[in-house]
Amino acid sequence: MDAAALYIYLRDEYPGLHAVLREAIAEAEAAGLVAPGFIVLRRGAGAYICGEESALIESLEGKPGKPRHRPPFVAQKGLFDRPTLVNNVETVYWIPLLWQRGADWFASQGRHGRKGLRSFSVSGRVNKPGVHLAPAGITLQELLVEYCGGMADGHRLLAYLPGGASGGILPASKADIPLDFDTLQPHGCFIGSAAVVVISDQDDLRAVAKNLMAFFADESCGQCTPCRVGTEKMLGLLERDEWDTDQLQRLAQVMQDASICGLGQAAPNPVTSLLRFFPAELAKQGVTLHPPAANMESAS
Repeated sequence: MDAAALYIYLRDEYPGLHAVLREAIAEAEAAGLVAPGFIVLRRGAGAYICGEESALIESLEGKPGKPRHRPPFVAQKGLFDRPTLVNNVETVYWIPLLWQRGADWFASQGRHGRKGLRSFSVSGRVNKPGVHLAPAGITLQELLVEYCGGMADGHRLLAYLPGGASGGILPASKADIPLDFDTLQPHGCFIGSAAVVVISDQDDLRAVAKNLMAFFADESCGQCTPCRVGTEKMLGLLERDEWDTDQLQRLAQVMQDASICGLGQAAPNPVTSLLRFFPAELAKQGVTLHPPAANMESAS
């Protein structure tokens, strides 16, 4: 690529990994693989928004981590106004393995018509939480049984987040959908970083929604009004025993259409998922939907 420098951006909550990376960089320099100073390790302040590539670059430059307007795109004008290629570390992880074993080996992995391997970070009501390397396209049901030791004792699957906080929420009836890119969008969800959160019949769905929205409200960089105000407003609406579904849907649409980056655009996903799939369960848990949510699907 003829790159002038390589930057690794690491959240400061991982001091152990920071030490490992410093040691690995020193080894690469000592072996003559890279020139001293070519790899720059930067500590981030722990902002979720810096997962967005242009906000990450702003942070690298010493500025507040706020997404940039596009164009220009970071591939044209990125770090210090230089053309910049941004990759997730998980992408880079696969490069030596693909080089050693070949593309055919990687493509031979996968299920249900999908190809490759993915790192699924599973948490919630399972016996074996953690990061599980599994075939792309595996279903949640298969992931639970084969990698996670099944549901925790006394818990029954109610719902799951297929792609972390912003990936939406799916009911147990959709635990047979292949988990991969482009398979979840028809259901209003996406896989994202494959951070799977398993929810049981003993969990409070409104508490889940409030927790996620409070997270987005706290992590919003505040640059654009739809995200800054929308997350706070939606959190307030979720605090009520009666949910105004029309207002929630309108607010979600504004956030999705007008937010600058993916944080604000995806923040309403957990709420719209609950309105779509879980009206009966919300009613059981003391939430009144008024008027009843339109285009509802059964979660049973």
